[in-house]
Amino acid sequence: MKKKTAFILDGYVDEPACLGVPPFISPSIRTLAGVLTEREFETGYLTIDQVRQDPATLRVLNESSLVVMVAGVTVPGKYMGGTPATLTEIHQIGAALSLPEKVLAGPIAFGYSPGGGRKAEKGAVPGFDAVLSGSPASALDRYLSGKEPSGSFDYKREDPWSVSGAGIIRKHPRFPLVMCELETARGCTRFHSGGCSFCTEPFYGPPVFRTVDAIAREVDALSRAGARHFRLGRQPDLLVYGASPASEFPSPVPEKIEELFSCVRRAAPTLATLHIDNVNPGTIARHPDESRAALDAIVSCHTPGDVAAFGMETADPVVIERNNLKAQPDEVFLAIRIVNEAGGHREEGIPHLLPGLNFVAGLAGETARTYSENLRFLDRVLASGLLVRRVNIRQLMPFEGTRAYTENTLGAHKSLFASFKARVREKFDLPMLQRVFPVGTILRNLVIEEEGIPSFGRQMGSYPILAGIPLRLPLLSVLDAVVVDHGMRSVTALPVPIAINTLPARALSWIPGVGKQRAARIAGARPFRDIGELRAVAGPLPLDHLFSFS
Repeated sequence: MKKKTAFILDGYVDEPACLGVPPFISPSIRTLAGVLTEREFETGYLTIDQVRQDPATLRVLNESSLVVMVAGVTVPGKYMGGTPATLTEIHQIGAALSLPEKVLAGPIAFGYSPGGGRKAEKGAVPGFDAVLSGSPASALDRYLSGKEPSGSFDYKREDPWSVSGAGIIRKHPRFPLVMCELETARGCTRFHSGGCSFCTEPFYGPPVFRTVDAIAREVDALSRAGARHFRLGRQPDLLVYGASPASEFPSPVPEKIEELFSCVRRAAPTLATLHIDNVNPGTIARHPDESRAALDAIVSCHTPGDVAAFGMETADPVVIERNNLKAQPDEVFLAIRIVNEAGGHREEGIPHLLPGLNFVAGLAGETARTYSENLRFLDRVLASGLLVRRVNIRQLMPFEGTRAYTENTLGAHKSLFASFKARVREKFDLPMLQRVFPVGTILRNLVIEEEGIPSFGRQMGSYPILAGIPLRLPLLSVLDAVVVDHGMRSVTALPVPIAINTLPARALSWIPGVGKQRAARIAGARPFRDIGELRAVAGPLPLDHLFSFS
């Protein structure tokens, strides 16, 4: 009997509580693989980037029995590791595949928009036999049984699939440099009041938490498959894991957080990265003591360089009220302070855990005053001496079914948005990066994601800093590097040890205090046997404890 074959085509997803753009791989990829394994399919995996790079892969897909494409972006961003599939590409793939059954899964079912600042349009996607709605894995299971392709969310049914589908990560083109997004909960406790006006997370229903045992089994399976990088990211607010969903802002239960992180550590004893994503600043402000204890539990178990993403959205009280947002500016500021107190200390120069801020433009009630309030808030943070890892600024992308779909200010303040973004990058991001990653900071295990001169790389992590290295380095090579300069959203770094005798002069010029002329003098006098010979030519130099003369 001929073996049934299936392919998962990863078009990447980005949602308020889930990231599946490389190096991240989303939980739904693994549960879908689990369904196919259970039904005895021989399952392959390809990414949309692989299809772009080699259109011949479409022939491979066309020879299979079934293709499950996963796609959809509801919170657009800028990406380096991969680019999510566009609606045009999804149509083209559907049209190009004539032999297999084709189903589409992911947040594409909510609708599609080519970018922020535009409404997402919902409708049928031609070229596919079905669009899976609800739980992708459960919907696929029903579809393969000849039923409606709509799946209910049921962890008892889905958790075994997350285990049996874990091995699919080995087929990722970046493996083993893959960040496994782990789901801890679905739905948001703020469903009591309808949630934030623009958010699609309420589409997933009331909050439900996965058990620690189920998460541990999945992590164990992923670890056995070779995973070493994990993020507890598929949840709207990690701090309320295991808390009572009866309240809109439940109090964290630190013991549950400690149990969760300890179980991940035990299940993956060789892990290299353990980070988090979403944290509600409103939770921290309303329950400061319990939140601090929960944050302390995270910091005791995670790996440094972590980021707690705050969905602040705006500092304008009017907009906050109109859109049922999570916290007022003073509450967000308090949350920033508490996260700094818990996670601001450094390990090998890197802060353990810092907040990240998200701003959304185009919400109902927005005026010119909104942008002034946003800038005033950021000025306050900067003046306080507190640390913020990054500020994300995006335009609203409203989806049908959310209040923001009909109540918004899309397109009303384009010039103000542009000037606000430019001001933040220049006046806030640059000095903040200089605080968070001062010259001399060592970035361990930097992964090169873009080859050229300069090459660009990032660490494996939740929101890793982008580092430009003035050398051509092989794609996906891994190295340690030292920060030597700062941009508005990135740093410049040199490999360590700094190879004084072999680095090109253009790279030597990036050593603080060297510049082009001194770099030329150093290059012309090489090789040096030791620091004494170098100082005789160039004088004292910063970072000389990192120099190598071999």
